[in-house]
Amino acid sequence: MSKRKLGSLLLAACIAAPALAQEKSFLRLTQPGKSNNSVSAQRQFLVGATCKSCQVFVNDAPQKVYPTGAFAIEVNLKEGGNEFILKSVGPNGDSLQRSVWYSYNIPQAPQPVSSVSIASIQTFPAGNLTVAPGDIIRIRVKAIPGGTVKLGDAITLSELPVSDHQTMPGIYQGTYTVQCGDPLIQGKQLSVSLEFEGTRINRFTPNIFTLRDPQAQPLVGKTTGDDPILKYGLGEDRLGGARMGSLDTGVVLNITGKADGDYRVQLSKTLSAWIPQEFVKLQPAGTFPPTSLTGSWRVWGDDRFDYVTVGLNTKLPYRTIQQNDPARIVIDIFGATSNTNWITQLENTQAIKNVYYEQPEDDILRVVIELKHTQHWGHQVYYNGNILTVKVKRPPTKPGLGNLTIAVDAGHGGRNLGAQGPTGVYEKEMALAVSVALQQALQQAGARVVMTRVNDSYVDNGYRVVSYRDKDPDLLVSIHLNSSADPIRIQGTSTYYKHIGFRPLSQHIYKRLLELGLKEFGNVGSFNFALNSPTEYPNVLVETLFLSNPEDEMKILDPGFRRSMAEKIVEGIKDFVEEGYAGSTKNTVGLTP
Repeated sequence: MSKRKLGSLLLAACIAAPALAQEKSFLRLTQPGKSNNSVSAQRQFLVGATCKSCQVFVNDAPQKVYPTGAFAIEVNLKEGGNEFILKSVGPNGDSLQRSVWYSYNIPQAPQPVSSVSIASIQTFPAGNLTVAPGDIIRIRVKAIPGGTVKLGDAITLSELPVSDHQTMPGIYQGTYTVQCGDPLIQGKQLSVSLEFEGTRINRFTPNIFTLRDPQAQPLVGKTTGDDPILKYGLGEDRLGGARMGSLDTGVVLNITGKADGDYRVQLSKTLSAWIPQEFVKLQPAGTFPPTSLTGSWRVWGDDRFDYVTVGLNTKLPYRTIQQNDPARIVIDIFGATSNTNWITQLENTQAIKNVYYEQPEDDILRVVIELKHTQHWGHQVYYNGNILTVKVKRPPTKPGLGNLTIAVDAGHGGRNLGAQGPTGVYEKEMALAVSVALQQALQQAGARVVMTRVNDSYVDNGYRVVSYRDKDPDLLVSIHLNSSADPIRIQGTSTYYKHIGFRPLSQHIYKRLLELGLKEFGNVGSFNFALNSPTEYPNVLVETLFLSNPEDEMKILDPGFRRSMAEKIVEGIKDFVEEGYAGSTKNTVGLTP
């Protein structure tokens, strides 16, 4: 061996030695978050990270460590106390360990009430209610079995029989229909009584019930705020109540009830909705409920958009729906009655093929806008004075991204951390990293790019929606990372849309992402996410990977993989534009896609 070669080997060894010395053992747990845990599920996970060259043992059993140092270990508990000793051993033999305790108690089946008492009272809908005649209140009471339970003095609840679905006796239920001048509804809690073997127990509902007098002047409100939303019902999940849609400011509403912080709005004789009270300003007594005859109609275009305008006497609430095959925009105007004998349509429209109306109910006017192209590119409904205006976006005139403005929304940011991966990285960091890679890829393809954030800043979702309404991008891509309580089995990529007309964008991107060999988590529709709610432009939520999964996390931590993912998203957008631009044979009504 030459001296030069020997010297090179010695130099490499000297360089490697400090690197190995730096790989000292450590243990960082992201799940569970504390050392002592009381749980009711037998299956638990130990998730975290150690040094990249370290070994991890649980109760002396070796575990898989990913190249990032991450690990995700499933443990099954026995009833009672469970101790797990995690040990990390470094490449130089240094080690450390920590203990995690689980107290596992098998959930006990609900037990019937054994004393002469009422254990609980539930009413549905929940919360303090303002009700009107004809409204239904459902009530459920848990009390000693075999008694007589009444709502007020006259309404007897039924004890449910024991069955496969109802395994415990002593559950009493009933339905009460609110009456005119109802003696039970007095702006107070409702009385509930139990009689059992000569003993009487009285309790009250946890909530207050107030009667809206039908003979009183109608309660009328007007929408306020930047983005008032109508909800179908009072149900909630982590994304909030299911949205019917957004309204313009100053829309007049007929309010017929209240449940805690939400007003009930009567849209038509057969349809009601709910709106958070912060979006409503009550009007003086005597204000007319919303109703109007239609005036003149006009369908026309300017140098950027097509428009439909409908004259009304007041700002009425509305609901907008996209339809495919054929492509149409449908707007239901609540409280409107047709007084229209003609609709003027000009030849300068480029996206609108035809406009007509129907009157499916006395107080619902349905506006139908037929599009010339199969692909929806967005529309906005708003008022100009009392003129309802539908602004319809035209398709791009050519394929490619060179003439488009694309919004890239990096999820979370600032104090909104998002999910956390096994190595400790937060979703907000990786969402921004992917978004910056996407920005660069889009710019290389010739697109103009607007970013929600370019640093670790907090941006409220409501503000994001309103600000993009003003920026008017051609389409929007929101970047997030997913998370699951199961860090081992659940992984993969997914895309999300709310409006059916925008599904093709999510489909094209999803198909391209799968070319990276990622596992399928699905193309998800009707998704109630704030950045999916606008109708003004095609939009998609991309849940790139599961940050909770060590294998997916390892991919997203790799800058090269992030660039590949960004390039696939760009290819998906190109596919969408290629299929949906104005001259595409696939985007022309009457031709086979």
